[in-house]
Amino acid sequence: MEPGYSNVTEPVEKAEVSGHFHGRCHTVNSVLTRIGDKWSVLTVMLLAEGPCRFNELKRRIGDVSQRMLTLTLRGLERDGLVKRTVYPTIPPRVDYELTDLGHSLRQPVEALGNWAFEHHDRIAKARAAYDRSAGEI
Repeated sequence: MEPGYSNVTEPVEKAEVSGHFHGRCHTVNSVLTRIGDKWSVLTVMLLAEGPCRFNELKRRIGDVSQRMLTLTLRGLERDGLVKRTVYPTIPPRVDYELTDLGHSLRQPVEALGNWAFEHHDRIAKARAAYDRSAGEI
């Protein structure tokens, strides 16, 4: 067994939990909270193709509500992944595009999407088997 464990149910030593390890988990969690939801992933993938207006994004995503897309775009903008540009026209034109940081997210998001497509059948079979066995309990 690894140092700090006497069995699998005991926690890591207090020094690790309260220090470096805990801080790293919190950091990763705060980022994954933003980029781990389906609307953020879809938005990033669509904006990777180039700048887009709000209604075009909404149309291309499909099932997202106006409020949810607004919240998603604001969150991505807050995290520095999306840039919002307002043009002084009548009516005002607003474009959304990925920043350099947002573009750097494209490769890991595509990799995750490819993994999901590649393993979808296996996951579906595992779910069905689990659901069958859960019904027997």
